[in-house]
Amino acid sequence: MKKRNNYFKLGYCIFVCALLLMGCSKERSTEERIVVEDVKEEVEEEEKERHEMESGNVTLEENSKDTEDDTEDMEVEPEITHADWSEYFNGLNGTAVIYDVSNRRYTIYNDELAQTRRSPCSTFKIISSLTALEHGVLEPKESTRTWSGEVFWNEDWNRDIDFSEAFRTSCVWYYRQLIDDIGQGRMQEELEKLQYGNCDISDWEGRLNTNNNNRALTGFWIESSLLISHKEQKEVMERIFGENSEYSEETQNELKQVMLVTEQERTDISIYGKTGMGKADGVVVDAWFTGFAETAEGNLYFCVRLGRTDGMNVSSPLAKEIAIQIVSDYSNQ
Repeated sequence: MKKRNNYFKLGYCIFVCALLLMGCSKERSTEERIVVEDVKEEVEEEEKERHEMESGNVTLEENSKDTEDDTEDMEVEPEITHADWSEYFNGLNGTAVIYDVSNRRYTIYNDELAQTRRSPCSTFKIISSLTALEHGVLEPKESTRTWSGEVFWNEDWNRDIDFSEAFRTSCVWYYRQLIDDIGQGRMQEELEKLQYGNCDISDWEGRLNTNNNNRALTGFWIESSLLISHKEQKEVMERIFGENSEYSEETQNELKQVMLVTEQERTDISIYGKTGMGKADGVVVDAWFTGFAETAEGNLYFCVRLGRTDGMNVSSPLAKEIAIQIVSDYSNQ
């Protein structure tokens, strides 16, 4: 097709030149002569390119390299597979997501539920700790906060407490104060940087929470305005702990210390995570365990959540137990 175009252009050029030679050029405008010259230059350029290709100046190898470079710039979409992990849940309404970095593969149980955004509850303590550590709001060695004297339902909270113990016991009043110290502006920026679910902290004090009106124990992250899906939880974990993380090694190590799961039998993998649980009108509607596992083959990012299941025990410790079993069995494959 290109050759036929060349012949057409060349023929047109010859025709116009003939008219000029026959004296018609006197009646032609300067613009027509410019067009003739442009056509001639275009034909000559295309002829030059054809000769270069024929003489081997532009090789197939060079063309192939250009194609490979373009391919490298295109990000390959991860594989998505579905698994029947119902035996782990034993009738509980729930979902699980694992992302295998080395194989670039998602494995998902109960896909529809995995795409649904829910309140992160205390899994958000990973994010508030990250933000406070990274911005110097929290110094782990000088992190003890004074108990107000108010008696809470969890006895572990009824005392002065430091960062490590607050994370381990999921002390809400400690993190309510810490998040207030971080401030709304800085928190909003961090959530947008992490692409954390809907990034909605509009209900800062947690007044939408129908289960509790004690402002020491409520916030936007507990059955309120902030929502995130299981797949998004995984993506956030990778942005924090993955090879392309923008966070300091010191901050990551501090987080890993408090997130490390000690109650596991295997020694060839290390599992890190955080539980979270939320209620609506006294009934557990969200029970999470999310985090990642370090294995010899690479990181596995995971998220397990249990939803409301009438007549059955739904709790974050149970979500944690299920997650550890699934991750351990997966890494044995």
